[in-house]
Amino acid sequence: MSVRDVLIVGAGPSGLATAIAAKQHGLDYLVVEKGVLVNSIFNFPTHMVYFTTPELLEIGGLPLVTPYDKPTRLESLRYYRRVVDIFGIQISCHEEVIDITRDADVFSVTRRNTGPSVRGPGAAQRTRQNGSDRVTHAKAVVLAIGYYDIPNRLGVPGEDLPHVSHYYKEPHPYYRQRVLVVGGRNSAAETALELFRAGAHVTLVHRRASLGESIKYWVRPDIENRIKEGSIAARFETRVVEIRRGSVVVESVASGREEIPADAVLLLTGYRPDVDLMRRAGIHCDDGTLAPDLNPETFETNVPNLFIAGGAVAGRNTGSIFIENGRFHGERIIKVLAERIKA
Repeated sequence: MSVRDVLIVGAGPSGLATAIAAKQHGLDYLVVEKGVLVNSIFNFPTHMVYFTTPELLEIGGLPLVTPYDKPTRLESLRYYRRVVDIFGIQISCHEEVIDITRDADVFSVTRRNTGPSVRGPGAAQRTRQNGSDRVTHAKAVVLAIGYYDIPNRLGVPGEDLPHVSHYYKEPHPYYRQRVLVVGGRNSAAETALELFRAGAHVTLVHRRASLGESIKYWVRPDIENRIKEGSIAARFETRVVEIRRGSVVVESVASGREEIPADAVLLLTGYRPDVDLMRRAGIHCDDGTLAPDLNPETFETNVPNLFIAGGAVAGRNTGSIFIENGRFHGERIIKVLAERIKA
C-alpha cells in the first residue's frame, strides 16, 4: 500500500500555500480539488475587485503584479495559475473528497471523480452518482476546503426554483428584470448596485433594521443614497416566507405579509464550511458556531494529524478568516508535520 506524507484537500490559496511548504520540506504530498484551481475565486463575481492590496494575497514569496491599487478577480486567477506552474504543484482537480477515515495512524481518503464538465459552487455534489471512487492513503490530511461551496439556506418553499441562486456572477442577464436581492452585507449591497446600474429593477430585502456594519466605506454611502432616492427599493426587518414563480412573499415587522414581483431572486445570505465532511472524519464541531475543535497554534484538530487551514477554521464566523491571514496556516501546519514525519 502506497502512503503519502500528506494529502491536502482544496486548491485555494490556503491549500496551495500548504502544498508549497510541503514541497519545500521534502514531503510527499498531493492536492485534490473538487472543482477547478482556486474554485471559490473562479466563482466570485466576474468583475470583482479585491478590498485588499496585492502583496496581502501573495503566497510562496511570489509577487502579484498589477497596475492597479487593488487586484481584480481576473488578475488573481492568472496569479494562482502562475504559482502552480512555477512551484510545480501536484494537483488533481475535479476530485471530491467524500470520506476520511483513520486506522493505525494512516488515513484512508475516498475521493470521487466529478468530471471536467463540473462548473459552479456545489456542482460536485450534484454529480456524485456519476463519478468513480478511489482511495488515497496518507499519514496526515489538511482540509483547506474554505466555505464558499455551501450557502446558508433560508429553508423556505421555492428556494430551489430555477430563477433562484445563492451566487451572483454579473449583471447583464438581469437587464430590465425585476430582481430581489436578499442580504445586508457587502455582497448584497454591491450586487444591488451593479444590478441597478445595469438596468435591473432591484429590491433589497434584509432581516435586520439596517445594513451591516462591515460594508465597505465607499460602498455604504452609495447604497444608502440609492435607497434614499428610491432607485433601489429596500425592505428592512423583513424576511422571505416563500418564493414563487414571478414573485416572493415576504413578512415585515411594520406591514406584515407582502408579495413582491420578481423575475430573479439572489439569496446572498452567506456561506459555511462543509461541517458534514469534517464530522464524518471525526472532527468535533460546535453545534452553534460550527467551529471545529483544533489547536489555534498548530491548526491540528481533535483527530491526530488531521489539520484545517484557511476559512474552514472559522465555522460560521467566516468574516474572521481571509486569504490575507489564512495563507499562513499551511506553513505552520507543515512545520509540525515535517518534524513528526522526519523524526
